[in-house]
Amino acid sequence: MLPADPTIDLLLRAAGARAKLIEAHARDGRYDSAFRLFNGFLEGWPDLVMDIYGRTLVVFNYADDPEAAQPRIEAAWRLILAQFPWINTVCLKTRASADEEKRRGVLVHGSTPARKIREHGIWYALNLTLNIDASFYLDTRSLRAWAAANLSGRRVLNTFAYTGSLGVAAAAGGASEVLHLDLNRRFMNLAKDSYALNGLPVRRADFLTGDFWTQINALKRAGRQFDCVFVDPPFFSTTARGTVDLVSNSRRVINKVRPLVSHEGWLVVINNALFLSGADFLAMLEALCADGYLAIESLLPVPPDCAGYPETRAGSPPANPAPFNHSTKIVLLRVRRKEQRSREIL
Repeated sequence: MLPADPTIDLLLRAAGARAKLIEAHARDGRYDSAFRLFNGFLEGWPDLVMDIYGRTLVVFNYADDPEAAQPRIEAAWRLILAQFPWINTVCLKTRASADEEKRRGVLVHGSTPARKIREHGIWYALNLTLNIDASFYLDTRSLRAWAAANLSGRRVLNTFAYTGSLGVAAAAGGASEVLHLDLNRRFMNLAKDSYALNGLPVRRADFLTGDFWTQINALKRAGRQFDCVFVDPPFFSTTARGTVDLVSNSRRVINKVRPLVSHEGWLVVINNALFLSGADFLAMLEALCADGYLAIESLLPVPPDCAGYPETRAGSPPANPAPFNHSTKIVLLRVRRKEQRSREIL
């Protein structure tokens, strides 16, 4: 048992707020969904985040001194095991460790981590120790639902695809074409596994591996256009061809892909920079929209298991995300092409 500690109440209150998610997860003994069980950054214990993937509990130790925090972290996941005996595996990721394997995650209980989960009827392949995260982003759940519901018959470009979940949702929803682009072949291979799980054809030409800047230039030269382009870059990255910086230079990435979006198509932008306020991000987008060729259609919320519930929230992010409900800021933009607008004026 945990020693007398207010964090016990934090964990139990967080689990109680997610009772409907947990009930749906356990219905008919499937245990095949995924959700955030505890977000310590926003629910009172910044050292700890816990996610459920199938029957696997993924535990993130975010403490600056992870060894000192480890006894409490272990006591916490053992409490969760006692509460939910259907969990058969625990994967611990120690984000501040000097050991790369510990950052990517080690099994501290059980031996059969989940290899797939289902969301909105679509299967997604997992490799929970592929990277320092869990290879599948829970905070973009609403965007995957939107993609599956709205992109049937559409041509889709999924930039910074990572393990492909946004493109998988679009393809499973009936998109006529989905082109994935990422720098890392190992990540793209997991996207192919998701295709196979859903009975979708795996065509090599649909999965491009290479530098974002180079590949976008090639698509422009080829005259390609897409009805929807997803832009979900990492917080910061740099190659010989260019730099992505979500705090100070989101505009450059957005402008880079704008010519690839068809008239009245969508440009979907995700920005997860913790230190960029929602107001500042929105102001930047509004400035881009001033010429009349871009328009903000809607802001998509992050689900409450990631953002925290009113009764569980006990902390604040470094920058105020409002009018977004979380530091992961998701915006649907509509694009009007100059040549089409000129015809309409004439």
